[in-house]
Amino acid sequence: MKLLEPGESLDGFTVDACIHSGGMAHIYRVHYSRGHADPGFAMAMKVPRMTTGDGAENIVSFEIESQILKVLHGSHVPRFVAAGDLDRMPYLVMEYIDGQTLDHWLGGPDCPDVDTITRLGVAMAKAAHALHQQNTVHLDLKPANVLFRPDGSAVLLDFGLSCHAHYPDLLAEQLRKAVGSPAWMAPEQVVGVRSDPRSDIFAIGVMLYQLCTGALPFGEPQTAAGLRQRLWMDPVPPRKIKALLPDWLQEVVLRCLEPEAAKRYPSAAHLAFDLAHPDQVTITARGRSVVGTGFGTHFKRWVKAAGMHYQPSPLPAQQIEEIPIVMVAVPHQDVSDATLYSLRQAVARSLGTRPGARLACVTVISPGQTSTSEETKSETHLQRRYLTVLRQWARPLDHPGHQVSCHVLESGDVAQALLDYARGNSVSVIVMGAATHGLKTQRLVATVPIKVAMEAPCTIILVKQTLPFELLANTADGRAYRDKGGKGYSDSDADSDSAERDLYGDDLGPLG
Repeated sequence: MKLLEPGESLDGFTVDACIHSGGMAHIYRVHYSRGHADPGFAMAMKVPRMTTGDGAENIVSFEIESQILKVLHGSHVPRFVAAGDLDRMPYLVMEYIDGQTLDHWLGGPDCPDVDTITRLGVAMAKAAHALHQQNTVHLDLKPANVLFRPDGSAVLLDFGLSCHAHYPDLLAEQLRKAVGSPAWMAPEQVVGVRSDPRSDIFAIGVMLYQLCTGALPFGEPQTAAGLRQRLWMDPVPPRKIKALLPDWLQEVVLRCLEPEAAKRYPSAAHLAFDLAHPDQVTITARGRSVVGTGFGTHFKRWVKAAGMHYQPSPLPAQQIEEIPIVMVAVPHQDVSDATLYSLRQAVARSLGTRPGARLACVTVISPGQTSTSEETKSETHLQRRYLTVLRQWARPLDHPGHQVSCHVLESGDVAQALLDYARGNSVSVIVMGAATHGLKTQRLVATVPIKVAMEAPCTIILVKQTLPFELLANTADGRAYRDKGGKGYSDSDADSDSAERDLYGDDLGPLG
C-alpha cells in the first residue's frame, strides 16, 4: 500500500503529513475536511502496512486495536474518532497527543536522576492501572508506546497486541505463538498466557531497569530459547551497574521483574504506591544484593519452569479488586478509645478476606501545628511523634500477606486532604469513623465523613463505635491508650465539651 500524500482526502479526513513509519503501520497527522465540526483536539490516522512481505499479524493487530480503542476511556489513552472498512481501506483515526515518549529519557548519555525515574514510573504505573480497571492488558508496553503529556501524566499507545477480557483474543486464536516486543515481554507471554495484568508490570520493570542502568535486563533475544530464559533468570542487580542507586529502588525494579507473576506487585496501583512512598518500601535481600542470583537458584527455577502449567488469570478488573489498597483515616484529636478500637476492627475485617491487600493508615494535622514546647515546634519532630503513635495503633494489623504503611498529612482542609490522597494513590476502600453526634451542626455544616463520602472516588466504609468506653476500659487496648494519656490521639487537655469538635479537625461536627 502506497503512502498517503499531504493534501490527500480519505473519508472526510485530509492528510497533513506522515509523522511515523513503523514495521506495522504508518501514522499521519490529519484534520477534518470541510463540512465537519472541529473535534476540539488534534487527530492522527493510523494505517496498517499491508504489502506482500508484511505478516498476517498486521491485519489482526489492526482489528484488535480497532475494537479495543472504541471502548477505552480516560486520560491515559487517546480518544477514538473513526475507523475505516478493512475491505476497502483500513485506518484508525484517534486523538493526537503532544508529548514525548519514554525514549526521550533513554536517549541521553547519562541515566536520569532518581526523582525523574520515580516520577516516570509512577505515571506509567497509574496509566497501566487505569487500563487494567477496564479489563484490558496492554501486552506491548515499551518506551515507544508510553507517551508523557506536558503535565507529567502518561498515555499508553498502540493496542494492536492487547487483550480485552470481553472480546475474543484474535492473536491467540489465529497466530498461536508468543507475540510482543522481545526485550519487554513477560515470561508468561512467552508461553502464551495473554490475560495477566502483571505482564504489564513486568514490562514497566524492564523500562525502570533501563532508566536506572541504561541497559536492558535481558538483552534483545531473537530466538524462542533466548526468550524462555526469563522464565528462570534474574537480571544483573541494577546497583551492581550503578552503585549509587538506592536499595529501595532496586527492590521495586527487581520485584517487577520476578519470573513468577505471583511474586511481582499484585497490581500496578501497588507499584505506583511504592514508587511514590519510597520510605515505606520494605527492603529485602533482593534490594540490597549486588551479586546476583546464583546458579543453584536458577537451576531450580529452570526445573520448575519446565513442568509448570500456566493457567489463564481472572478478569483484570476482578484480579485487582481482590488486592486493593485500603486507606484508614485515623483521627488524632479528641477521639475516644472505643472509636479507635472500632476503626481497627473494621479494618481487620476488610483486610482479612483480601490477602495481598495494602493498608495505608493516614492522619491529617493542621499546618504549623505546635505546642508550647520549643522542641515540638520542629516539623520533623511532629511528624515523627504522630507517625510513632499511628504505627502503635496499626501494629495489631501488621500480619504476613498484608503490607502496612503510615502517613501523616498536613492540611487545613482535612476532607480534601483525604480525598486527594485516595485519588493520588488509587485507593479502593476508605475506612473512617461515622459522625453520629452533633446532628444539629451537620444540618448546617457537612462533617468530614460526609464530605468524603459524597466525593470519594471509591468504596467508603463508615464505622460507628461498637464497644462502650466503660467496657473498653477493662481491655488491654483500653489500658494501653490510657497509659498514653487516656484521650486517644488528642494532645490537648480539653474537657468533655471538646467532644463536640470534629475528630478530624477543629471546625466540623464530631465523629464517634
